[in-house]
Amino acid sequence: MRHTIAVLVENRFGVLARVAGLFSGRGYNIESLNVAETLEAGVSHMTIVTSGEDHIIEQITKQLNKQIDVIKVVDLNDKDFVDREMALIKIHAPAELRAEALRIVDIFRAKVIDSSPKHYSIEVTGSREKVEAIINLLRPIGIKEIVRTGSVALQRN
Repeated sequence: MRHTIAVLVENRFGVLARVAGLFSGRGYNIESLNVAETLEAGVSHMTIVTSGEDHIIEQITKQLNKQIDVIKVVDLNDKDFVDREMALIKIHAPAELRAEALRIVDIFRAKVIDSSPKHYSIEVTGSREKVEAIINLLRPIGIKEIVRTGSVALQRN
């Protein structure tokens, strides 16, 4: 089962490496990892997406809580939460396919953020499923490059 884990950490040298090492050292895979500063100086928020049985995720959260620089760990799957992903997609856009590409962009409420005579660069934000869906529709047009953020998440309450 896919789990999203929120981790508040001290913003110090080596914390990211220790957290990633905890996963790799135990043979767990990180599907996506995002880290950014919070409003509180010196504190960062990590959003980690991983897969595993509930007992494995429980073991991961216990191991994370043992880390010195970790302030708080929450398995968001046990809570109500919102998550989003962002992708930048560069597509081939010859004249005969530009209108179709723009229709797809409009349907998904995405944005064309750059254009040239032969390419569009598109920004899309939403659920993982939404990002996958637009990628699947753009694939026949011709995707040149994709960059994705992975999931960022907040607990609701």
